[in-house]
Amino acid sequence: MDLNVRAFRTVQAALSDHPTEEENTKKAASRKGGLIGGPSRASSITAERRREIAKKASNARWRNRTMGSGG
Repeated sequence: MDLNVRAFRTVQAALSDHPTEEENTKKAASRKGGLIGGPSRASSITAERRREIAKKASNARWRNRTMGSGG
């Protein structure tokens, strides 16, 4: 294969937005783990701990807001 053709194909592949089959497999595995882990974690912690986590998240969301900023 000509060096210029190989360079062209390499650049085209690098600029392509299409994920490879390997990337798709990794994403699917990660999603599957997340779908399993969330409910498993929720069932294993107490209601009091869930409240603490929710309160911490709420405080983090509201920390940088100022009075009257509206958004």
